[in-house]
Amino acid sequence: MTTEDRRADGVAAIIPAKDEQDRIAATVAATKSIPGVDLVLVVDDGSTDRTAATATEAGAVVVGHARNRGKAAAMETGATALAAIEAREASRTAPRALLFLDADLESTAAKARPLIDPVLAGEADMTIGVLPAQRTEGGGRGLVVDLSRNGIERATGWTATQPLSGQRCLSRAAFEAALPLAEGFGVETGLTIDLLRAGFRVVEVDVEFHHRVTGTDLKAQLHRGKQYAHVMRALVTRGIRPSAPARFRRV
Repeated sequence: MTTEDRRADGVAAIIPAKDEQDRIAATVAATKSIPGVDLVLVVDDGSTDRTAATATEAGAVVVGHARNRGKAAAMETGATALAAIEAREASRTAPRALLFLDADLESTAAKARPLIDPVLAGEADMTIGVLPAQRTEGGGRGLVVDLSRNGIERATGWTATQPLSGQRCLSRAAFEAALPLAEGFGVETGLTIDLLRAGFRVVEVDVEFHHRVTGTDLKAQLHRGKQYAHVMRALVTRGIRPSAPARFRRV
């Protein structure tokens, strides 16, 4: 693949969203302000509130799932919808790069340009956003992060700072090379492993994003349990048997 083959023509932001009516309008507005982003596409993943209507009112193109299918499916649906849009653009000479953002970034989504630049310049095939300490402390103990980081390192030799970060920009070639994506919350882990194994260039980038963090209640703990299961499945299906977290190993 030559440098010229890696170049994209513009950037499309794809935002998977589930029950985000209170935050999606601000996220869409901020995303539309990012230099280089000429299309914002929200994938409503089976919301039961006004997420889809609110995103449309904010100026996004909205596609959706009748029922919740998970983040990976939403990302694939967004990319498929984008390809259909581009097929109708007579003047298009190359596909857009894909910028994936979480729906709860609100106004901080406007700070995504550092993720985009390396991909448009042909210097990276996928960038991963490294977020600062969040305004509200989360309730997790880092078990899912450790599992993902350890698995990625075992699979590729590369150590990720924030392996579960969903804030990513990819060339279209890189995204298509990773299909089908790992299921659900295993998508980031699988995506990183698959692209590194295939020889694509993955770069971490500091970004000033802030979003809602998961708390400590029962719902949050069940969410983390699902995350852990999905990441484990992504690793096992890629031939990786991660070790137990360091804190649980005997010295």
